[in-house]
Amino acid sequence: MDKAYDHKKVEEKIYSRWEKQCYFKPEINPDGKPYSIILPPPNANGALHFGHAMFTVEDILIRYHRMLGEAALWVPGADHAGIETQFVFEKKLKAEGKSRLDFDRETLYKMIEDYVKEHRGGIENQLRRLGFSLDWSREKYTLEPDIIANVYKTFKKMYEDGLVYRDYKLVNYCTFDGTSFSDLEVLHEERSGGLYLMHYKIAGTTALDGANQYIPIATTRPETMFGDEAIMVNPEDARYKNLVGKTVILPLISREIPIIADSHVDITFGTGVVKVTPLHDYNDYEVAKRHNLPMTRQIIGFDGKMMNTGLADVDGLYVKQARKYVLEELRKLTLYGGPEDSEKTSGLPISHKMIINICYKCKNVLEPLPMEQWFIKVKPLTEKAIKAVKEGEIRITPKNFEAQYYIWLENLRDWNISRQIVWGIRIPAWFCEKCSNWEVSEGSVPEKCSKCDSKSLKQDSDTFDTWFSSGQWPYLTLKTTKPGDFEKFYPTSVMETGYDLLKAWVSRMVMLGIYITDEVPFTDILFHGLVNDPYGKKMSKSKGNVVNPMELVDQYGADAVRFALIYGNATGNDQALSYSKLDAMRKFSNKLWNIGRFIEFSKKNISIVKNEKVEDLVSFAEHKHDKEWSEKIKKWSREITDYLNKYQFNFAAERLYEFAWHGFADFYIEDVKTRITSNSVRALEENFKIVLKLLHPFMPFITEELYQKFEPGKSIMIEKWPAGQSPLGGAQKHHA
Repeated sequence: MDKAYDHKKVEEKIYSRWEKQCYFKPEINPDGKPYSIILPPPNANGALHFGHAMFTVEDILIRYHRMLGEAALWVPGADHAGIETQFVFEKKLKAEGKSRLDFDRETLYKMIEDYVKEHRGGIENQLRRLGFSLDWSREKYTLEPDIIANVYKTFKKMYEDGLVYRDYKLVNYCTFDGTSFSDLEVLHEERSGGLYLMHYKIAGTTALDGANQYIPIATTRPETMFGDEAIMVNPEDARYKNLVGKTVILPLISREIPIIADSHVDITFGTGVVKVTPLHDYNDYEVAKRHNLPMTRQIIGFDGKMMNTGLADVDGLYVKQARKYVLEELRKLTLYGGPEDSEKTSGLPISHKMIINICYKCKNVLEPLPMEQWFIKVKPLTEKAIKAVKEGEIRITPKNFEAQYYIWLENLRDWNISRQIVWGIRIPAWFCEKCSNWEVSEGSVPEKCSKCDSKSLKQDSDTFDTWFSSGQWPYLTLKTTKPGDFEKFYPTSVMETGYDLLKAWVSRMVMLGIYITDEVPFTDILFHGLVNDPYGKKMSKSKGNVVNPMELVDQYGADAVRFALIYGNATGNDQALSYSKLDAMRKFSNKLWNIGRFIEFSKKNISIVKNEKVEDLVSFAEHKHDKEWSEKIKKWSREITDYLNKYQFNFAAERLYEFAWHGFADFYIEDVKTRITSNSVRALEENFKIVLKLLHPFMPFITEELYQKFEPGKSIMIEKWPAGQSPLGGAQKHHA
C-alpha cells in the first residue's frame, strides 16, 4: 500500500467497477424489502452546485438500506427546467448579438434542445464523481415521450374532473422574459417608492366651488390613470362621505369614472383616496369584482409599453417614460403636487416603503397583466395534502417545517400553469376558431371541434409550467422505468431535498401524487439546509462567490467532501463551507488508510495465512482487550444504526470520526502494537472491517478500496450491515 491515500488513483476505478457489477440496481437484493428514493432532477443544462452535493444524504440512505439487504432503488433523472433553460439560452443568444425573437418556434426549440444535449452529460458525470450510487439504467428525463404522454393524461383527467379550467385573470408577467409566473416564482422586495398627489375634478363642479371641485388622490403609479375605472374612499371617512356616488373626470383624457366606497381603503394612508385600476393591480382587480366595475382597459402591453391610453403621445412609451410624461402634463394643469412642491402635497410623504414583485430570473419588476391562462383549482388538492401529513401518512423531518407546509397550502391560490415560452411540454389544448371552444386531448390533434364540428383548430402556443410535470415526478418515473417498478417501489420511501423547495416542488408532488395515484408519493420528507460560502453568504454568480464542488473533489477527494458536508451540521440547517473541515476530513481519510497499512504490514511480518471463513469474531479475540473492543464495536454499531434510522446524520458522522480516530486508532491499535500475535492482528482486522462498513455510506471510495485489501474480489457495497437492524418507524407501504 502507498504511504498516503491518493483519491485520484481510486475513485474513478472503483465507480466504474461498481457500475459494471450492477451493484446500483435493486436486483442485487432480489428478495429484499423495497426501498426507493427519486433523485430531485437537476436542470439538464446546468452544472453541479453545492445543493446537488447534498445528495450525499440520499446516497447515505441508499447505501445503508442496500447493506440491510433491502432492494434499494435510487432513480436518477434530469429536468428540462423550462424557464431556467430558456433564460440561460437567451443569454447565450444575446452574447452572440441575437434574440429569441429572431427565430420561429420550431427553430428556437431545436436550438435549445441541441444546447441541452451538449451539456446534459456533464452533470451526470459529476454525480458519479461524488460516488452517488444511482441506478443509471433507470435514468429519466422530463421531455422523454413516455413522460410527456403521462403528463398529458394527467392534464386531461384534471380537465374532465373540473380541476383544470381556463380563465381571464391577472397574472405575474415579466415583460422582459415574455412569460407569466406563478405566485411562488415571484420575489418580493422592499423598496422606497414615490407617493404622488394627483387631483381629479369632480364632475358638475365649477370654479365657484374653489378647492372643492377637486378630490386629492395618493398613488404610487400615476401612469396607470388611463386604466382607472373608479376612485375609492373608505365608507367611514367623514371627509368624503358626501362624494360617494358622484363621478370624477380623468385628466388628460376627460373620461368620467365613479367615486365608490370600500373598506379596503386605509383612511390614514396618503389622502385616504385611491385609484382603482382593475387590470393592473391585484387588489384593484378584487375591488372591481365586488363593485361590478368594467375590467376591459389594459393600458400596459406584454412588451412593457403603454397602449390604449387615448393619447398618441403616451401609447408606445415604456412605463417609466409614461410616468414622467403624465406628471409633467398634470403639473402644467396644476393637478399634480409632487415631492418638489411641498405646498401642494399637504404633508403627503414624498416616498414610502412598499413591496415590489420581482422576476426571480432577470430581477425586473413584474407587471400584473390580464391573460387567459390554464389554472388548476387547488383547494381539493391541498386539503388532501394537508390531511396526509396531519394523519401521519407522511412524516416531515425536521418537524418544524410542518408549519410552513400547512401555511403554504392553506393560503395557496389557484395555480396558473401556462407559460409563454417554447422550451417545455406544449399544452395539449386546441382552440376552435369558429365557436371559440377549447378541445383538450391526451396529446393527439382532435379531428374536429366537439361543439360545432369545425376542423379549424389551433393548438395553444403555451407550455406547461415546469413544476406541473416535475410535481408528478415520483409517479412519472416509476411508471416509465421498468415493468413492475411502480407496483414494487411506489409510494417511494423518502423525498430528500433542500427546504427551499418545500413550496415550489414538495407540496405539489404531494398534491398531484395523491390525486393521480390515490396514495402519497413518499412516506417521509427530509429537508437539508443550504451550503453557503465560507462567510455564510448565499452562493451566487452575481456575487462572484460560487464555489465549484468538483474543484474541491479534485483537491480533497469525494469522501472528504461528502463527510465534511454532513459532519457537524444538523439535519435541515444551513452551513458555511469550511475549508478547515474539508482539510480535517482529508486527514481523516488518510488516517483510515494508515490503519489499513498497519494491519497489512503486521500481517506480512507475522506471516498470517488467512484460513477458514470467520463465523465468530470472538474466536480470534483471545486477549481481554480484543474482547472488550469487539463489544465496544457492537455497541457502537447499534448507536450508528439508531442515528441513521432517526435521520441524525451529523451525530452518526461525529461518532464515526471520534470512534475511528480517537478510539480505534489512538487506543486500540496502540494497544495491539504492544502484543502483536496472529490472533490479535486478525481480531484487529475483523474489527476494522466493521468500522469500514459503518463508514461506507458516508465515505464509499476509501472504504471500498481498503475493504478489498482484506477481502479481494468482494465489494463492501453489498456486505451485510453490522448491526443488522431494520429502520425504525415510518409509515411506508408498498403494493403486494
